[in-house]
Amino acid sequence: MHYLDNIFFAILLSIGFGYFAINVKKLLRNINLGNDVDRKDNATARWKNMAMIALGQSKMVKKPIAGALHVIVYVGFVIINIELLEIVIDGLFGTHRVFAFLGGFYSFLIGSFEVLAFLVLFAVVVFWIRRNTIKLKRFASSDLNGKPRKDANYILYFEVVLMSLFLLMNASDFWLQQAGSHHYIQVGSFPVSHFLTPLFNGMSEAKVILLERTFWWLHISGILVFLNYLYFSKHLHILLAFPNTYYADLNPKGQFDNLESVTKEVRLMMDPNADPFATQPAEVTAVPSKFGASDVQDLNWVQLLNAYTCTECGRCTDACPANQTGKKLSPRKIMMDTRDRLEEVSRNIDKNKGVFIPDNISLLNNYITTEELWACTSCNACVQECPVNISPLSIIMDMRRFLVMEQSAAPMSLNAMMTNIENNGAPWQYNQQDRLNWKNELN
Repeated sequence: MHYLDNIFFAILLSIGFGYFAINVKKLLRNINLGNDVDRKDNATARWKNMAMIALGQSKMVKKPIAGALHVIVYVGFVIINIELLEIVIDGLFGTHRVFAFLGGFYSFLIGSFEVLAFLVLFAVVVFWIRRNTIKLKRFASSDLNGKPRKDANYILYFEVVLMSLFLLMNASDFWLQQAGSHHYIQVGSFPVSHFLTPLFNGMSEAKVILLERTFWWLHISGILVFLNYLYFSKHLHILLAFPNTYYADLNPKGQFDNLESVTKEVRLMMDPNADPFATQPAEVTAVPSKFGASDVQDLNWVQLLNAYTCTECGRCTDACPANQTGKKLSPRKIMMDTRDRLEEVSRNIDKNKGVFIPDNISLLNNYITTEELWACTSCNACVQECPVNISPLSIIMDMRRFLVMEQSAAPMSLNAMMTNIENNGAPWQYNQQDRLNWKNELN
């Protein structure tokens, strides 16, 4: 009978991690639907970015209250799950607190885990109040209506349940240790959970053992469920923040990339030694199948990674000057729309056995409107504020590029400016000879 528990645990573990592996495989496939982009330069700066921003939470703490609470939850989540290793070993081999041989250090670890678990519970309660009672502006926005708002609360409930089960598991274990129960050796420090032991007073030893085992099984099952829920949740950033910060654009903010095919054409036009009537090499005359982006497959893989990494925290939208002045643009919505469309494409591929069948839907117009795109001032405030180095602006600019170069659908004011540049060599509607007339007024 004892071995049946171990076998059942091994099956549960295999199902949990197996399903997680399937989701990871799908995630990588979806990200790789994007075009290739080289992000292998300056490895030193990239590692530093990842260490400071993803691991060190350097941009998160710029908002002190939210930053401090997030650090508590982040550190607590990472460190407390070190005990997952002990649970796995105990579950597979029928041991109990297998790391107890570490003695005083083990007591320090368990004590630290408990204090962090309590702090996580406190932080989660504050987060819930900020979202649902105080209703901060960036959490009350309409772009979070429906699934996104529910998802944020589901995560908070998950964390409350997992931390509570952890403390109850330890409390019942400590009670059994004090009772001298067989198999429950006296080990560990329980600075928080020992306050919960009175809950078990008056119960039989057998009943407390049953409760301890129940808490143990529910805790490990909850961790596996949470792990597999990540793919469907904004909390996928727990895993993706690290590669996302590593592969972030290192160029100065405001420096935009140029289309290589257009750059070659311009260089050819400016070359005084080039023969305009000569047949040019294929690499010069080759043009991409589409300028800019109208759907997720036209974006690059880093932009799709950005979409999956978005925490939906709203700091980008909160800092956006267009949004502050009542414009429709929300950088957070741009990222959420990109992810939603990418998931729609993913379901299409799954349904059609690995092949995408055109569905007459696109990211542009069906998800993101031209009004949103042209409201952007390209100031990079959203990029600056993002705690995990996401760039909504890069997606906006690529979609604008499509509108201008593929559909000639720029606003009238922009078309007038480009016409002036073409005819006059400047954005203003002045003849080149009259361009310096303003200096006459200085006399």
